[in-house]
Amino acid sequence: MEFPEQYDEQLRGFTERLLTFETTSGNEKDAQMWVSNRLSEYGFEVYTWTADANELADCSTFPNADAIDVDGRPSVAGVLEFGDPDAGPTLVLNGHIDVVPVEESSWETDPFDPVWDGDSLTARGAVDMKSNLAACVFAAKYLHESDHDLDGRLVVESVVGEEEGGVGAVAAALSNPYPFERDAAIITEPTELDIVTAVEGSVMMNLEIEGRSAHAATRWEGESVLPHFERIRTAFRDLEAERNETVTHELYEQFPISWPVNFGAVTAGSWASSVPASLTAQVRIGVAPGETNADVESAFRDQLATVVADDEWLSDHPPTFERRAIQFEPAEINTDEPVVNAVQAAMNRHGLSNTDPRGATYGADSRHYIGAGIPTVLFGAGSITQAHFPNETVEWSEVLTATEVLADTAAEFLSSDTGR
Repeated sequence: MEFPEQYDEQLRGFTERLLTFETTSGNEKDAQMWVSNRLSEYGFEVYTWTADANELADCSTFPNADAIDVDGRPSVAGVLEFGDPDAGPTLVLNGHIDVVPVEESSWETDPFDPVWDGDSLTARGAVDMKSNLAACVFAAKYLHESDHDLDGRLVVESVVGEEEGGVGAVAAALSNPYPFERDAAIITEPTELDIVTAVEGSVMMNLEIEGRSAHAATRWEGESVLPHFERIRTAFRDLEAERNETVTHELYEQFPISWPVNFGAVTAGSWASSVPASLTAQVRIGVAPGETNADVESAFRDQLATVVADDEWLSDHPPTFERRAIQFEPAEINTDEPVVNAVQAAMNRHGLSNTDPRGATYGADSRHYIGAGIPTVLFGAGSITQAHFPNETVEWSEVLTATEVLADTAAEFLSSDTGR
């Protein structure tokens, strides 16, 4: 179906206003209330829920759930019913409202004042993922206002805390906020209008190494942590290379490193004239679909143990290697699932040539829904290479295409018994 011009104008206005909200983690409430009001105006039945901190604490995603603030952070959803809603399936269209913080000095424009340059829209969240959230709203709205003989339900979700591990999505997956079951979901991450059926997991670890300080003029009296860190880093890169050869998945053959290990933050020493006696490193370790975070963590613990055993200082002063922050479990669904077929059929109708499912090397909220038994894919406008970057930009033509594909996907899924 082609998106009428009046819907394009409404979609632009909705997206522009949504981008003006500075919805960093913990600051989502005002935007969510605005979304809730718009959904009510558009004829959706609105649901809201807030994550339960105790429930998060029982979830392996959050090793330190006590540090996550859930108060005043509602997730919002709008439901539209078609024909006999209980006779057809229910499809969830999901986007997250939260954005990562900005370093304004790196931006050429005000990140929360959207700027148009022809077909390009620049603002924090333009790609990740407020344009795609808006696409969900208007795809559902347009389909509901069109003449289609369908049964079932469309749910549009605006969830909080995705950048913190999926606060709103975990709550929705574990404690269904609706009086009906969900048959499938689409998470509108920026996939460049590709369909993604598998997401990589990641183990987030904190490495701490202890040395011995000494004056720089007699540094041989100290024990620098830097050579020890380099041995550990090299050993982890060796294991990364080994895993890249031995752990295979057909949806990840396109990547030069399928399961990357990244030392994202390293802090060592305290003074130029002192031997660095302590080091802390934050490590992200990729986990393949089909693996478990626990098994991959164990493999890297064994690799660290080998380095320690071969070094007298480290044997006497063993490093600590503990989980930190959030964890992202891998997830995938069968590429023959009805929701996959529905997205592919809609993509074909809009001339998108590559309808083959692929994998993503990042984590997404899809893992929570898949874990709850809800087949879930990723599909959306824009590129992940723009996400979290200064001058984050999306091409509006892609947003329109994504909206049309989502509407056609929903029509396909809700028709006959496709989703059940």
